[in-house]
Amino acid sequence: MKIAFQDVSILRNGDFRRLWISGGISGLGSWLLVVAIPVHVFQLTGSAAATGLTVALEAVPALLVGPWAGVLLDRWNLPRAMWLANLAGAASVTLILYADSADRVWIVYLAVLAENLATTVFRPAARALTPAVVGTGKGLAAANSLNAFSGSVIRLAAPPLGALLLAGPGIKFVLAIDIASYLLAAAIIATIKHPATAQAESGKGFGALKEGLQGVARSKILKGILLANGIFLTANAGATALLVPFTVEQLDAPGETIGYLISGLGAGFLIGAAISPKALTWLGVRDLLITTQAALGVAFFALFNAPNVPWAIVAAALIGVPGSVLLITAETTVQRVAPTELLGRIGALFFAMDSLTVVIGALAAPLLVTLVGLSTALNVIAGFAVLAAPVTLFAVPGHPAKLSRMKEPAP
Repeated sequence: MKIAFQDVSILRNGDFRRLWISGGISGLGSWLLVVAIPVHVFQLTGSAAATGLTVALEAVPALLVGPWAGVLLDRWNLPRAMWLANLAGAASVTLILYADSADRVWIVYLAVLAENLATTVFRPAARALTPAVVGTGKGLAAANSLNAFSGSVIRLAAPPLGALLLAGPGIKFVLAIDIASYLLAAAIIATIKHPATAQAESGKGFGALKEGLQGVARSKILKGILLANGIFLTANAGATALLVPFTVEQLDAPGETIGYLISGLGAGFLIGAAISPKALTWLGVRDLLITTQAALGVAFFALFNAPNVPWAIVAAALIGVPGSVLLITAETTVQRVAPTELLGRIGALFFAMDSLTVVIGALAAPLLVTLVGLSTALNVIAGFAVLAAPVTLFAVPGHPAKLSRMKEPAP
């Protein structure tokens, strides 16, 4: 794992170090609830529909409010927006403490909406603040890689830990940890010294939102990445929606076996995060995007045609490696190419597209199963994922690095 740690010198940047630590702390608390909240809702209601609604509500704020949050972020002090979002997240999770019966499950829904509204502000703010703090040169790739690596570790460890804590101390203990993580993260972010406030004048209301859309429309790189990644993420959402039926019906394994597949995926993500800074130097942006998208399609086919659980775990890991490199490359390129004064709006538009693909993929996949059966549906989804590569070939310029703003942060 030498590659994974050769760029930790980026942590010498005090503001980025605070940003990274705070993100890890709040991320740990949030991922503890990934399993705990749906289980808690099911324990309260006994309804799979009520549990599913909890998950579906997570995508609503990014779709409806995300672009407008981006408009505000391009005018706000970014660190302040982030610590305020963390405080809002803590307040939202606190509400769940009062949801102790089936007739109060609406409190959970309200809390989920409010917490994800705060996340809709936090995530594009973090995306805009990172290049302001570390610049858009090699440090940006190293920062995104380190964020992805630590995020992968948290995603591997936190959900099962949340399930254990739910079975032991209980839901109130898990909620208390998440609340404390939000508050601690807010305190750390409040110490970031870089103002990171966009100074450019822009329109108001719909005019400002239109400027963000035009910023994407004018850039072939941004348009290409938005479209191609939208295709891949839709396929990924469909695959995720069918992962449990695939495990039970096609692999003939217990439902909890999905945990092993997720662990394999997480291991692949760790490797991908480790090699991504080097990968960005091996190939041009377009070629790296095409390579990883094609590799993902092949890995999806390998997973959905695996003869047994061990082969499926290996295939899941093979998905994680190019998947991590793809997401880091796309993230870094957007941060480099998007105009600084529009980065909040453009970042929020990308997050809104991510949420839209989750909704489309999750709804379309079960419908596809009813039409053609599970095995065929899974292979159709894998084939759809492959389409991202030719879209990138035709939509993204061959040498987008020439348009990247490769510079160090302002002193």
